[in-house]
Amino acid sequence: MRDTLLIALFAFCGAGAAGLLGAGALWMLRRRSLTASLTVVAAVAVTAMLAGTLAVAQAMFLSPHDLTVVTMVVAMAAVVSLATALLLGRWVVARSRALQLAARDFGDGGDFAAPHGAATAELAALSGELAATSAKLAASRERERALEASRRELVAWISHDLRTPLAGLRAMAEALEDGVAADPDRYLRQIRTEVERLNGMVGDLFELSRIHAGALALTLSRMSLYDLVGDALAGADPLAREHGVRLVGGRVEPLPVEVDGKEMSRVLGNLLVNAIRRTPADGTVVVAAEWAPDGVVLSVTDGCGGIPEEDLPRVFDTGWRGTHARTPPAGAGLGLAIVRGIVEAHQGCATVRNIPGGCRFEVVLPAAAS
Repeated sequence: MRDTLLIALFAFCGAGAAGLLGAGALWMLRRRSLTASLTVVAAVAVTAMLAGTLAVAQAMFLSPHDLTVVTMVVAMAAVVSLATALLLGRWVVARSRALQLAARDFGDGGDFAAPHGAATAELAALSGELAATSAKLAASRERERALEASRRELVAWISHDLRTPLAGLRAMAEALEDGVAADPDRYLRQIRTEVERLNGMVGDLFELSRIHAGALALTLSRMSLYDLVGDALAGADPLAREHGVRLVGGRVEPLPVEVDGKEMSRVLGNLLVNAIRRTPADGTVVVAAEWAPDGVVLSVTDGCGGIPEEDLPRVFDTGWRGTHARTPPAGAGLGLAIVRGIVEAHQGCATVRNIPGGCRFEVVLPAAAS
């Protein structure tokens, strides 16, 4: 038993010394290639075995012939181990470099294409993650391009819509200043109307910027949709009378909701103004509020004649306006974008679909907890 413990102690001391030297070598080569690290690991394993064997051989006073045999066996094992480590390291490094080149193309704005051929589980997992990230970034770039195009279009439309009333205001101001206005009171009323319109456009832009910046702070309170719809109908009634449009509150159930009253009034107001302006005289705009399996549905139905199917997906985009609505007083195409932003801030959704003779805008809101 004592001899066995001594053999184990000598073997451990020899192998431990080789292990310490290998650890030092790995520390110095920690920034080098994987091939070098694998070679050092293989060399440490063989050297530790050789050192332990030689320590035990010296302690046991083996004959020179036996010591030579043992050394030769360990040396051959070292050659095979080092060759295997080099081959393995070169294969792993080649796979790593192929993955690096693919990731470089992905970083330059292209799509990630995983290298062909077998790979270790870790490299395969990394390749899968890079492919998923590439798909997400591609979708993000596409959204960014669409948003940028929408912004450019919005700036062009806003510039056009601002230029027209500003030119009119300048002409009327010059006429009043020169004393050539035949009816100064009419000019003043017109100036006031144009100023209010410009103020509304600026207010819409400010509201939209808050929505896009995520700075729309909601003050939620429990209220009935019946009261909300009633106030909105009362506020839109003068505009409806001016356009000769009938406002009807049909199937408005007194359903409780948790909403910001001011913001939801803006949603209803924008939908009603949009519906009234696009419904011909003697037409009807119907507002309804009903219970549905996925929440509370608030709808505004108009008689605009319908929206082209190819335009339906763009109705709520910033700056979008129908082809028949590109002249004042149609606005800057911000009302429906504001509607969608406010509704989504309430964890709801806004949709539109065509119906016979017009279209139906629907706002789905989560029902208030009972």
